[in-house]
Amino acid sequence: MRMAGLAVLLGLGSAALSAEPAITYPKTERGDVSYSAFGITVADPYRWLETDVRTEPKVRAWVDAENKVTQSYLATLPQRAAIKARLTELWNFEKYRVPVKRGGRYFFDHNSGLQNQYVLMVQDGLDGPPRQLLDPNGWSADGATALAEWRPSHDGKKLIYTIQDGGTDWRIVKVLDVDTAKPMADEVRWVKHSDYAWRQDGSGFFYSRFPEPKQGAEFQSTNLNQQIYFHKLGSPQSDDRLIYETPDKPKYTHLAQVTDDDRYLLIYTREGTDARSLVSLIDLKDASMKPRPLVDNMKDFYELAGSVGDRLYFVTDNGAPRNRLVSVDVSQPGLAKLDQVIAEGKSAISGASLIGGKLVVDYLEDAKSAIYLYDLKGQKLSNVALPGIGSVAGLEGDENDPETFFSFSSYATPPSVFRLDTASGQATLFKQPAVPFDPSHYVVEQVFYPSKDGTKVPMFITRRKDLDMSKPHPTLLYAYGGFNIPSLPAFNAARLGWVEMGGVFAVANIRGGSEYGKDWHDGGRLLKKQNVFDDFIAAGETLIQRKITSKKQLAVQGGSNGGLLIGAVVNQRPDLFAAALPQVGVMDMMRYNLFTAGRYWTDDYGDPAEEVHFKNLLTYSPYHNIRDGKTYPAILATTADTDDRVIPGHSFKYAAALQAAKIGPKPHLIRIETRAGHGSGKPTDKIIEEYSDMWAFIGHFTGLEGEHS
Repeated sequence: MRMAGLAVLLGLGSAALSAEPAITYPKTERGDVSYSAFGITVADPYRWLETDVRTEPKVRAWVDAENKVTQSYLATLPQRAAIKARLTELWNFEKYRVPVKRGGRYFFDHNSGLQNQYVLMVQDGLDGPPRQLLDPNGWSADGATALAEWRPSHDGKKLIYTIQDGGTDWRIVKVLDVDTAKPMADEVRWVKHSDYAWRQDGSGFFYSRFPEPKQGAEFQSTNLNQQIYFHKLGSPQSDDRLIYETPDKPKYTHLAQVTDDDRYLLIYTREGTDARSLVSLIDLKDASMKPRPLVDNMKDFYELAGSVGDRLYFVTDNGAPRNRLVSVDVSQPGLAKLDQVIAEGKSAISGASLIGGKLVVDYLEDAKSAIYLYDLKGQKLSNVALPGIGSVAGLEGDENDPETFFSFSSYATPPSVFRLDTASGQATLFKQPAVPFDPSHYVVEQVFYPSKDGTKVPMFITRRKDLDMSKPHPTLLYAYGGFNIPSLPAFNAARLGWVEMGGVFAVANIRGGSEYGKDWHDGGRLLKKQNVFDDFIAAGETLIQRKITSKKQLAVQGGSNGGLLIGAVVNQRPDLFAAALPQVGVMDMMRYNLFTAGRYWTDDYGDPAEEVHFKNLLTYSPYHNIRDGKTYPAILATTADTDDRVIPGHSFKYAAALQAAKIGPKPHLIRIETRAGHGSGKPTDKIIEEYSDMWAFIGHFTGLEGEHS
């Protein structure tokens, strides 16, 4: 079989590097803006680029000029069209997401292959014919209006669904009659960063919202004063009942959750992205809905696994950095007595659910998933067999129903959906996609390497089985490293395309995530953030030392917090990389907290208003640490004009500073998507276009050569 003949035809390789087209960057106005704090003056010459591109013609003109230069350059890469054609083929297979069962009905997302947005389906019973409930593909001409979250009612007769337009984090919440597949009159607005919790009788639901922002400030103003409301079906939003707020603490955010038996409403209150929270409890039998504190401090993380009457089961890091499972009798005040159910182990617990009278516990064993079943006393019953190295998602269910579903995927294995019977402990294949490639032709291995301080860090490496490993190959190294988010083995058709062409794909599980629990997260945040960069640099050095790649063949990629990572490590070690892809990155660490959701991130980064954090942030802020006189790798930064999580001004300012600096002849470009946001809701055609541009760019600068097999 010819696996990479396409790449041979592309002309990728060292010969492609010989004639670089000259680039004339747009002239970017450089202002005299600066500010001083703690005896330090910080220049900010491109602050004007923070202004919302949708309201400021001057910024729009700059965006258009930059995109013109970038697209003109990318058009010179002869392999671009062929890469796009192959990625389109790799994307074109039927996809299913994990079903949710309510009232004997099964709800699930489905994509026939290349649809821009997933379609929501429902079927009555396991063997019933699926029927379409919601198809967002007709909601806008450009496919950029998406169906975001959805929640069926307990009886499966109603469905909350949310509309996301152009990638924004704002949601419009609506309700669907499942029998007729027609929307009801209900509509809720100004919702962001919310969950949706139905009452068991289907009379309405709890949700979180922010006050309506001033006109024109929807995509940049800081998100403050989140409140929890109850919406009664059939009534206007103006009649919604305020359930919980903290006006004296405007930075607090609140999420609502109702126990399966509809007895209690739990409210999780946090100040930032850190999962450690206050927990308040409302007895739903009490018409006053008066909350009482269950957890009255933000020292620990609590997540409900399920309930049996007054006994609630939580995953927590209270006294257990890798998490444990406890239960508490909430008929008693506060956390009067925490009863341990499952003790902390060597591996971190990443989640648990009470399903059919059993505790289904998802562990991270060296950054890969493992599932175990326990009884309510914490006795281990069995493990759930998984197909190999990979990650699971799903495992949602009811405490009285033993049926649940989960998906399993890995770097070369697209998500397959399994049905788990907690009574027997058996998992059976439910949906498996037919894919336009053979997963058996690829290998995923895990290695461990020492970071600068000696910490052992895991890294996954994916390649074709037939690749000649006696010589180095073009390699793409990815990581995230923050906010307690693990980087788990998961499928991405674009990454497989890179590997199919003869490249190697590596993911480093650097500190800042949750791969090894609380300590792993704490080891990569605040004043220890440099550990994240050291871990990543050590991953690159390890790939070179093992002769998997070389400095001239190593490309790096990361998004959001990972975009910050790439910006920082390129500044610190520009000699180590051939090409870099910082995506939607947090690039100005001195002002990140002034826009939209940025103020949440002080948990991980520290507050620039505090001297110790100001000085630390200034040491690695990508925008402020570009090093004149050093030769930088080729850089293609990417962002989107509707990103209201990490505003595009971060990447705008960073790109302008790169282009003004004396950092060598390689291109330093920015690709700015329109009608797209931070990532979620992005239509398939835009995703394929973006990856085609990125892979053509880094393939050109790493000398990617296809090989016959």
